[in-house]
Amino acid sequence: MHPYVISFQSLGISDIAQVGGKNASLGEMISQLSATGVCVPGGFATTAQAFRDFLAVNGLDQRISAALAALDTEDVAALAKTGAEIRGWILAATLPEKLVQEIGEHYERMTGDVDGSFAVRSSATAEDLADASFAGQQETYLNIQGLDNVLHAVRAVFASLYNDRAISYRVHTGYADAGVALSAGVQRMVRSDLGASGVMFTLDTESGFRDAVFITSSYGLGEMVVQGTVNPDEFYIHKQKLEEGYPAIVRRSLGSKQQRMVFDSGCSLGHSTLIEEVPQPLRDQFSLTDEDVLQLARYAVSIEKHYGRPMDIEWGRDGQDGRLYILQARPETVQSQRVSGGGGKYVLGQRGEVLIEGRAIGQKIGTGPVRLVSGPSQMGRVQTGDVLVTDMTDPDWEPVMKKASAIITNRGGRTCHAAIIARELGIPAIVGCARATDALPDGEIVTASCAEGDTGFVYRGRLPFEIVAESSAALPALPVKLMLNVGNPTLAFEFAQMPSDGIGLARLEFVINNMIGVHPKAVLNFKTLSEPLQEQVLQRSRGYADPVSFYVDKLSEGIACLAAAFWPRPVIVRLSDFKSNEYSKLLGGELFEPVEENPMIGFRGAGRYVAPEFTDCFELECRAMKKVREVMGYTNVEVMIPFVRTVGEAREVVDELAKNGLRRGESGLRLIMMCEIPSNALSAEAFLQYFDGFSIGSNDLTQLTLGLDRDSSLVANRFDERDAAVKLLLQMAISACNRLGKYVGICGQGPSDHFDFAQWLMEQGIQSISLNPDTLLETWRKLGAVATR
Repeated sequence: MHPYVISFQSLGISDIAQVGGKNASLGEMISQLSATGVCVPGGFATTAQAFRDFLAVNGLDQRISAALAALDTEDVAALAKTGAEIRGWILAATLPEKLVQEIGEHYERMTGDVDGSFAVRSSATAEDLADASFAGQQETYLNIQGLDNVLHAVRAVFASLYNDRAISYRVHTGYADAGVALSAGVQRMVRSDLGASGVMFTLDTESGFRDAVFITSSYGLGEMVVQGTVNPDEFYIHKQKLEEGYPAIVRRSLGSKQQRMVFDSGCSLGHSTLIEEVPQPLRDQFSLTDEDVLQLARYAVSIEKHYGRPMDIEWGRDGQDGRLYILQARPETVQSQRVSGGGGKYVLGQRGEVLIEGRAIGQKIGTGPVRLVSGPSQMGRVQTGDVLVTDMTDPDWEPVMKKASAIITNRGGRTCHAAIIARELGIPAIVGCARATDALPDGEIVTASCAEGDTGFVYRGRLPFEIVAESSAALPALPVKLMLNVGNPTLAFEFAQMPSDGIGLARLEFVINNMIGVHPKAVLNFKTLSEPLQEQVLQRSRGYADPVSFYVDKLSEGIACLAAAFWPRPVIVRLSDFKSNEYSKLLGGELFEPVEENPMIGFRGAGRYVAPEFTDCFELECRAMKKVREVMGYTNVEVMIPFVRTVGEAREVVDELAKNGLRRGESGLRLIMMCEIPSNALSAEAFLQYFDGFSIGSNDLTQLTLGLDRDSSLVANRFDERDAAVKLLLQMAISACNRLGKYVGICGQGPSDHFDFAQWLMEQGIQSISLNPDTLLETWRKLGAVATR
């Protein structure tokens, strides 16, 4: 006679038909991965046969089948009525005596004389398969104590197979109800209520980039992260450098973490947890140490290697023993199923008035009227094409989520159930907006854009966008390398999957402006700032040791994220090239920046770096660059210096770099100079004594050659990189570099805007052309057609 209950350690991945994907996976990890350090709490699982016999003995199988056969799942009211009726039948039924007995025996073996605390989770036989995610479709009960309560929770888990969301989801994904059974997993609780917990993926959930581990974390039990009721901390870890032993955290962001779920020992089943506010000092720091993050990432990589596919993993850190535990692991079913080249890239035609912003889920754009929904009772208001706006969603909302053109929530992170379902349905979602329900009036037409990086924007009105078909199939060989201009590190994982030769221009200004937002002098002279300004700087630098560490570490993260995404391809990072009017817009900037009549040719570039009043700021950038190359191991990063006016200035800035530990040639470091001033081309050989090559900045070179202000609309029509005088200087620079065996590329806007200019550069023997990502493939094909004539 088949057993009704099996211990986790006796299960493996081949037992999915018996105990479902989740419980089979727990057994697989206990038996196969313990030697790698992966720690999974023990427990036991009821079998699918036990569930089927339970339904048959109580005469429920035929009643349920008849009720579902008559149901139209698009009728929300009918779905709710039928689901509640079926669940009521199951909760009122009696568990088979054999099942009760076997659960009791396993429970006693696990607890002995001392009652423990358990999680009772669902594991459907169609759940957590490689091509479908049933995550969150059934219920989980936490902190269950005592055998009677465990038995009650098992029955409740059985009933949850017929939640409204679960019924609708099975219809939507084509799984027949008769073929799905439920196993209840009873697992020893990890005391993450006293520690932290979250979810991690072995790829980037938005771009599908396979070389990163993405971890979310918050205080307390993990249900709040999964349900999206808390905005968690986020971490990205680069797999290759992790395996080489480097501290490979390339990006981190601090979540608000306002609440946490903890044990409530005084309450009955189903109410065995409570939600409490997190003290402000804990909110202002990361919920995991760097070592915890790296250890979790190692576990994730081990699990992915064992299963041979990207994985979605829940974890917990026990606040009593300090250990990290894996609570469940299932195949990732969205990005890993995406067919390369099978879709299009969403491109916003123009930006507009931003009404609200939050975390972008997916990379699509949706437009439509706002439909404010305060709770499940109002789901019937949502019509096809509406932009669903609510405080938060959970998987119960799946029947109406698929109608929406976009989903906007106040709360939630990238790994909550709403985000997972939105990705699977292919709907753009913007979560964690804080006040979307207040900022977006019901009925107003809006555009929700997730096509601009990590941050999702809700714009007023219906903005134009297009879906650009992309395919990198059969690209021809070229005599020139094509690289990318990338400023935003949050887009690096997406762009890295394009067939480029690396990054020809990474602008450090984007990192400073968008990820830091504070003037370097303000962090260096923090104690001299006014109290209100100090408070603003501290608010920005939460989670870091001090404002200076914040500045350096954020710079390092921005650079490392770009370097990791494109590893081992070269990433040329231009040190900051803010003008004084741009620096003054940073927090505290007005206190330290001069007012210049013409900042475009004023205090900028190399001249600023070597000026006595700025060398301490320049040292911060050098410290970040040195950390990325030496501590984190990204030797593919090359340093580029902008706006070098004279040969003397070139010598000074190279000496200043060496003084700060960035010596040309050491550990393979290449120093590149922006060739963007006529003097650079005219005296190319003299400048090239100090550098390993030129990257031509055609924007400034054109401006300074033709004597016009490229920011002035009055003369904009005369700006043209293809002017004969500009081309003459370009020929001089390219020729000098090639003659001396130095690198020469171009990173200005010209080749992206004018194909004939890109073709001319290729014919002149330029070694690389750095393009905007949206022009890479088209330019590649056109150059290929010319090169093969």
